[in-house]
Amino acid sequence: MKYLLWPLAAIGVTLLVLNAPSKPPSTATQQPVDQARAARRIPIDPRRWYQVVNASTGLAGLFDGVLQENVNTGWSKLLPNYDAYYPLRPGETMRIDSIRLYDFADQNLDKPMTLSVITDTWQRVPIARFVGASYNEWVGPDPAHPAVFALKNPVANARYLVINTWGAYPAEMELYGAYTPGKDPMTTPVPVRKTPFAQAVGVNMFEWNLEEAARSWEIDESRVPAVKGFAAVRHYMDWDKLEGEPGQYTYNLTLHGAWNYDALYTRLKAEHVMVLACLKTIPKWMENLYPAGQRDYGNNPVRYGSDLTKPASYVEQARVAFQYMARYGFNKKIDPSLVKISTVKTWAPMNEKKIGLGLIRFIECENERDKTWKGRDGYQTAREYAANLSAFYDGHKGALGLNAGVKTADPGVTVVIGGLAAATTDYVRAMVDWCREFRGYRPDGRVDLCWDVINQHLYANDAHNSQGMVVGDKKATRGAAPEVSGVGLQAREFVKLSHELAYDMPVWITEAGYDTNPGSPFHAIAIGPKSVLDTQADWTLRTALLYLRMGIDRVFFYQLYDENPADGTQFSSMGLINGNKTRKPAADYLHQARQLIGSYAYQQTIATDPLVDRYEQAGKQAFVLTIPDERGRTATYHLSIPKGDTVRVCVPRAGRESMPCSLQISRLGSIPVFVSETPTFVLHKPRNILPVSPSKKSE
Repeated sequence: MKYLLWPLAAIGVTLLVLNAPSKPPSTATQQPVDQARAARRIPIDPRRWYQVVNASTGLAGLFDGVLQENVNTGWSKLLPNYDAYYPLRPGETMRIDSIRLYDFADQNLDKPMTLSVITDTWQRVPIARFVGASYNEWVGPDPAHPAVFALKNPVANARYLVINTWGAYPAEMELYGAYTPGKDPMTTPVPVRKTPFAQAVGVNMFEWNLEEAARSWEIDESRVPAVKGFAAVRHYMDWDKLEGEPGQYTYNLTLHGAWNYDALYTRLKAEHVMVLACLKTIPKWMENLYPAGQRDYGNNPVRYGSDLTKPASYVEQARVAFQYMARYGFNKKIDPSLVKISTVKTWAPMNEKKIGLGLIRFIECENERDKTWKGRDGYQTAREYAANLSAFYDGHKGALGLNAGVKTADPGVTVVIGGLAAATTDYVRAMVDWCREFRGYRPDGRVDLCWDVINQHLYANDAHNSQGMVVGDKKATRGAAPEVSGVGLQAREFVKLSHELAYDMPVWITEAGYDTNPGSPFHAIAIGPKSVLDTQADWTLRTALLYLRMGIDRVFFYQLYDENPADGTQFSSMGLINGNKTRKPAADYLHQARQLIGSYAYQQTIATDPLVDRYEQAGKQAFVLTIPDERGRTATYHLSIPKGDTVRVCVPRAGRESMPCSLQISRLGSIPVFVSETPTFVLHKPRNILPVSPSKKSE
């Protein structure tokens, strides 16, 4: 038997790395409980592990005490070999001196699983290998000596445990030694965000939603009223429009499509509509660098063959982002020699160099970089995307030059993570740890994160999964009411993550919505006498209310217009505006609610069935009451209102510019409120200062 000895004297660890021969199956069973050993077992919280791959199941099976079952974290992973990280918390220590791995069934002799520690000096030190050479027995960390559980030298000073695997795991893993628990970051409660309702009334749009293709250089005035009903828009902006040829930057008019971004943003600002610019996809010239069979505008934003783990690979995107923000940001003190403009002559007037127009404060780096449906060329791991963001944010802390990164152009810009498609927080957790390793810490001791807003896409459906992805045997067949679909709990996990790891930074949902075509796995349903459009309206408004309740800071619905209402493909019939530029009921409900309580901020939920949320603005209160269901239930709720006070009771109605309201006086210290699946709004102000005339009982 030959083996290789790796001395790791610098950290006091010696590890045997070997080519282990196969062994005949063993009849060993689980060992009896040893009290002394149990006292030395290091506790592992399975929920803290995250996998740097598109895994659909976590690593709980590795620590659940079940020996006769293989660990499987899902199928169709885009990386054949990948890592899983276990971060230690501040003050948490473990000195590992022994490891037990339960070998149940499978062999992986040529593709071992490796357990390592990353030390406080960022060294990655292997401490165990698992090859599945035994059967139904506990084995130690060295396949050459399976009966020996002790490490030759204990290991300490760990920042992380890391598992590297090709898909194989032992059925169970146990670590032994000395352990000190650290500080639980969730000992302080997640603060109530108290977000104004208007921030939940955003919508996704494209430039052609305001500029007619035949006259793309100017705003189509007939399209403006529809957009004015929203407080914010998320503008899908293709890189190809800004840099149609390498180094040739265009905005007014764009080289491809001849769109006028100056006019678009100027008009939206004049209408007091906030813009989140979402820079996405790759330009044609970069796409053409890929082999013919791999060309796709949704590929990763790098030249073909680049190392996705290196920030420098994303320098072209960081440069176009700098140019865009130099023009549309608020910093007028940029060196003009750094700002470039296209010299390509077309039929349109030449672009002019402009600096600090003050039109864009928020920018999003890409869209759904964790997408799996485009294959490996269109998928970034979390650590790869963090490297991408570091270039986009500030040119990887200035390393990529004076003309790279949006913060380099305008330090005041807010950078938003590209909306994530998967409903797990693992992706962001891995991004935080990449920043900890490669960007370090700011002067105040915080991790130097290269984004300012966490961003998620959540679509409610009956399978409780994300974007129609099949999870296990669950496949979405229709949309579901937001309160019963699980999206609220998923959103709350991102808010908790922000509190735990990201200093309570804002969390946004930049895509949510319901189709109307019955072929879509996200379609709204008719409920009782309510049509599909009625239910879409109910669920859309309740989605806004739900996410504010969960601590989300902004919501953008997908999308302004239908792609094709006759198409059953998901997302094709989610538009909130009709083809004739009038509002659908869902847009009516959002617009009316924004008019009514747009400046009121969420405070608390005082009942759950019916749901009763309390909002407040300058001492005035608004209560929103809803049956959180999809069965057509109704109820009467007695809302506490001081005796003698008058309230306005308002219920959304399709086709109205404002929400119909009626006045009601509290006779006994409360008022009865009829509640249904359409939210009811009750506005309460101090007595005798209601703006509505007492003679006007209703609208």
